[in-house]
Amino acid sequence: MRLVINPIWNAYAFFTLYANADGERATLRSDSTGLLDRYVLAKTRELVESTQARMDAFDIAGTCQDVLSFLDALNNWYIRRSRERFWGSGAGVTQQDRADARDTLFTVLSTLVEVAAPLLPFLSEEIHLGLHPDPTGTDSVHLTDWPDATALPSDPELVASMDRIREICSVALGLREDHRLRARLPLRRLTIAGPEVADLEALASLVRDEVNVKEVVLTDDVAAIGTFRLRPNARVLGPRLGKAVQDVIRAAKAGEWAVADDGTVAIAGQVLHGGEFELAIEAREGAAAAPLHGNDAVVELDIDVTPELAAEGLARDVVRLVQQARKDADLHVTDRIAASLHLPSDVAAAVDAHRDWVAEQVLATALAIEVVEGEPTATVAVST
Repeated sequence: MRLVINPIWNAYAFFTLYANADGERATLRSDSTGLLDRYVLAKTRELVESTQARMDAFDIAGTCQDVLSFLDALNNWYIRRSRERFWGSGAGVTQQDRADARDTLFTVLSTLVEVAAPLLPFLSEEIHLGLHPDPTGTDSVHLTDWPDATALPSDPELVASMDRIREICSVALGLREDHRLRARLPLRRLTIAGPEVADLEALASLVRDEVNVKEVVLTDDVAAIGTFRLRPNARVLGPRLGKAVQDVIRAAKAGEWAVADDGTVAIAGQVLHGGEFELAIEAREGAAAAPLHGNDAVVELDIDVTPELAAEGLARDVVRLVQQARKDADLHVTDRIAASLHLPSDVAAAVDAHRDWVAEQVLATALAIEVVEGEPTATVAVST
């Protein structure tokens, strides 16, 4: 339920909410030129190809894992990063942007339930009939052809780069969590160090928004961030290396080792494989850093919170408060509102400094701020 059924249903519910709010019929098409659209369409093609190959080989468990992995890319990346394109409140969002996002998600969901139908027959049927209403009552996802992968764009380079960006964001958000820095608190800088990371420049804005930092720095100078430390797993290596494991441990402490292109480690005349060691980054003082899973790059998060950043974080917290008030009032997602905020003095000052941005985020045509003691509260009403 948590990993598969709910994510699929949530993606479908998100689509229907905003498609119905627009009052537009979505179209099956895969020609959107938007970066995120191109990624998710190419990712969907890879899903069709991989599940077809696994099904032909009777690899049901592998097929399930492919669907699970795809859902993370769909829900936790494409939909999260495309939200403003659906509700159209962001600066520069056009009707074409909204149509491209709507049609792309419609095409992806239609394909997804056709792929998942053998694994999730009832859920796939329910969503298929919701996406493609059939007044005759004779349609079924189980009577459709298997999706044609060639009808979707192929872009393996974009998929690889975007998946790397997703991993960078995952590691960076883990650092935020480790240091108890809430997601809505903006930070000054995220540095990504490693070979060829400069190739990710075109996608850096996605990292900036997802991790909530003001600046993303790409560099090949890993040493500027910290030092890798090798930690051999003596319990695993002992039975294989015998007494030689002590030589490995001494060499690791002395920093006398090297990582090969295939991810193995050469040390003290031995080759260590995955599971036999751990590479940990020793960050420089005052910063937080962690390696990517392949140990080929490192991310460093500047965790120094200035008063300006703290104030912006408070304004973002208030946006969340108003959005919850909208939900509690059962307002429609497109309703314009008049909001009345009752805030402690420090929070009120932060919101006043970011008044226009707050109003834009919550679709407010009027924003009243009253300084009070105690917990912040918000009341909303449909704007007339």
